[in-house]
Amino acid sequence: MQSEFWHEKWQKQEIGFHLDEVNKVLLKYWPTLNARPGQTVLVPLCGKSLDVVWLRQQGLTVIGVELSELAIAELADTISTELQLPVEREQQEQAVVYRMPGVTLIAADFFDLSPMAHVDWVYDRAALVALPEAMRRDYARQLRAVSGCAPQLLVTLDYHQPSMSGPPFALSDEEVQQHYSSHYHIEVLESRELIEQEPRFRERGLDSFIQRTYKLLPR
Repeated sequence: MQSEFWHEKWQKQEIGFHLDEVNKVLLKYWPTLNARPGQTVLVPLCGKSLDVVWLRQQGLTVIGVELSELAIAELADTISTELQLPVEREQQEQAVVYRMPGVTLIAADFFDLSPMAHVDWVYDRAALVALPEAMRRDYARQLRAVSGCAPQLLVTLDYHQPSMSGPPFALSDEEVQQHYSSHYHIEVLESRELIEQEPRFRERGLDSFIQRTYKLLPR
């Protein structure tokens, strides 16, 4: 899967993965992590997710990374409008960075990022499931390097992959264990069947669509 795929998705606004509300999993489980105001949370492949707005409203410092500057610019505008924050845009060699008090949004290839100085948490709702199997091991390795193996709230989806092409791609619990168990203690917070709430996926041939939520704590 090449970067052109995602640039085209954003240009055509083919973004069925985008939610027009804060993710219910984040609202339910983030408070259980005991994150403190002032801590830094990394949101990889953030798109223009309203989850970033909510995390900033909790007093967290948020770093969002997304390949498409179209998405990052829209998200920056939303945050600036809703939270009344000034925005500065900086063109760098391999990235465009939008800065606001408590928020840094980076338009860049996630795989090109260098390790960050300090990350307290990672919130991965739409990153791992956006990548085909051939890229997921490298992504997990890069995420550990960039974040310093920061603890994670991870959300995945699981279904019969031959019945539907991704993204989102199917991830079994076994695959999550393969990517992360050497570096994290893994706890499944929730495993929930969503097919009755997702008729669009039933129309694409699925009879099961399971969402799993994980808490990953460094070993």
